[in-house]
Amino acid sequence: MVEEPDDNPYVRDPNTSFSPVEDLSEAAAREQVRDLREALEYHDYRYYVANDPVVADRTYDALFDRLAALEEAFDLDDENSPTRRVGGEPLDELETVEHVAPLLSLQSSGDAAEIREFDRRIRDAVGDVAYSAEPKFDGFSVEVVYEDGAFERAVTRGDGQEGEDVSANVRTIGSVPLHLSDAPDFLAVRGEVYMPRSGFQALNERRIERGEEPFANPRNAAAGTVRLLDPGTVADRPLDVFFYDVIDTSATLTAQTEAFDLLRDLGFRVNDRTTVVDDVEAVIDYRDRLVAARDDLEYEVDGVVAKVVDFEKREELGSTARHPRWAFAYKFPARTGETTVERIVVQVGRTGKLTPVALLDPVDLQGVTISRATLHNAAQIRELGVREGSTVRIERAGDVIPEVVEVVEGGGADDDFTMPETCPVCDGTVVQEGEHHYCTNASCPAQLRRSLRHFCSRDAMDVEGVGTEAADQLVESGLVESLADLYRLDADDLAALDGWGERSAENLLAGLEASKDVDLGTFVYALGIRHVGSERARALAAAFSLDDLMDASVDDLLTVEDVGPEVAEAVVSHFDAEANVETVERLLDAGVTPERRDRGTELDGLTVVFTGSVPGYTRSELTELLETHGASVTSSVSGETDYLVVGENPGQRKRERAEEEGVETLDPEAFEERILSRLD
Repeated sequence: MVEEPDDNPYVRDPNTSFSPVEDLSEAAAREQVRDLREALEYHDYRYYVANDPVVADRTYDALFDRLAALEEAFDLDDENSPTRRVGGEPLDELETVEHVAPLLSLQSSGDAAEIREFDRRIRDAVGDVAYSAEPKFDGFSVEVVYEDGAFERAVTRGDGQEGEDVSANVRTIGSVPLHLSDAPDFLAVRGEVYMPRSGFQALNERRIERGEEPFANPRNAAAGTVRLLDPGTVADRPLDVFFYDVIDTSATLTAQTEAFDLLRDLGFRVNDRTTVVDDVEAVIDYRDRLVAARDDLEYEVDGVVAKVVDFEKREELGSTARHPRWAFAYKFPARTGETTVERIVVQVGRTGKLTPVALLDPVDLQGVTISRATLHNAAQIRELGVREGSTVRIERAGDVIPEVVEVVEGGGADDDFTMPETCPVCDGTVVQEGEHHYCTNASCPAQLRRSLRHFCSRDAMDVEGVGTEAADQLVESGLVESLADLYRLDADDLAALDGWGERSAENLLAGLEASKDVDLGTFVYALGIRHVGSERARALAAAFSLDDLMDASVDDLLTVEDVGPEVAEAVVSHFDAEANVETVERLLDAGVTPERRDRGTELDGLTVVFTGSVPGYTRSELTELLETHGASVTSSVSGETDYLVVGENPGQRKRERAEEEGVETLDPEAFEERILSRLD
């Protein structure tokens, strides 16, 4: 519990009759600003976390307005001031930041037998344990870091190793502390940003009134809001957060219960349904009780999480590359409902996959209005016997995505549904792979946004600035109709887009220009051929020139290691599409020069891991540089690692692992001297 500040005149029953700002000396203004910030942070805690405000809203507003006036008049702005909760300047882009420690996913299942098996493995390994039983929130996970008690940054989960810096947006959430009293020197916590149900419904009502598309569910609304570039827009949306893990800290913690005590003492919002149980049957009972209560909660939950309480036993159990062995998510059963299929249409996804979609007579499913549901593929339609006019039962898979699971009435084989032979969006060629159908045109508007993001991603052409929002804008504005159009963009067109400025436009154009000189394997990967990841792309580039690859047959491709029939068919289908060949030709005409780079031997046998950023390089640049000279760059430290390179904002876990394994660490200067100097 956060204690009330002593001797602060603005905490209880404050007098809001202030003297004019111009009558204050700078010293008096600084003192008043300090007291106002402390008082407003306390009031934020009482309102958002404790749900027990001690001043009226009009009083809070008067204190807030006074602080804003003083900050402006005396140039006393602070990025962690309570006034920043209303949002700051729009951002050009979201920067990528490495996590303090990997944010792993969880083993999960809705089958009681699976969690009992998890419990058996735990007890076989470390003996009797207690579990922390916690709601599994259906929101958006973030890492929040504090240094010397001050909010430092907030980062999305991303791929678990690194995510996007959303600090400006998370600062706007009232339940996120900006300053911590009596805090450890360093603290990294994990929380779940969510949109309360009532706030979600109100937001959707406003969007519909403005003629905008409503959000599908609270999770999508929260995730989309957190990643906006305008913190002012974020501040206007009803976000909240629960904190549930201490990722890293300079304090000493030995159990999950101590972690929760620390979070509560520091003023973080912790869910009051969290409890400790002695065995797995109590976890199952906890889950069943939460299933019964979930429709009455103001937040969405899709299961419960069981975590071993004792940290020493967690350490002994360890983790896989994807999830900790000491935690398990026991999922809820999907919600179900019945309605009528009005029509069956085909939707083209961003990977080119064609998916039949049932347009439904709208039905309220546990408080959510469902008007469409996926049918997955033509085979499932035949198996279920779905047709237009059928009464069907739907479920929300994973408590989010609606899908048809059963025909209740009116099913049969009459008027069998058939997949189209050409893409319903671009009229491109459709190919079938197993039970699924794909549009082969990478420039199809339905998948172009995804293609742009992939093409510009770090491991592909490494062009910064083309995230989800930018890709949507480029396509919707008509500036980009194929990948090659990226290289025809100009600064004036970009600067005219909402949220873009001269600097962001120039940065994107400079990145595109720098990307033209590219390794052939990287270029092949950037094209986004189905089933062709970065390693397969390098293998194909080693075996074929670009021209030969585009003309290769299935038999030719099968001679390459790790290329099976499915991959070979996908490559042939990709280059059989005239639009894809034209895209490659236009990229070459624009000056993109993919060349096969010979692998050197200077660093043969060397295994390197990076944590943090090395000034002057992106991670993909360093990986490509070292690998082209014979080294192996891996993502985790092991006994086979030769060096751990520790850059700026490094993760703690890799350094701890390096110490355990006796792996030598290098700072950026030593890395330049010991490794990069060999390449001169």
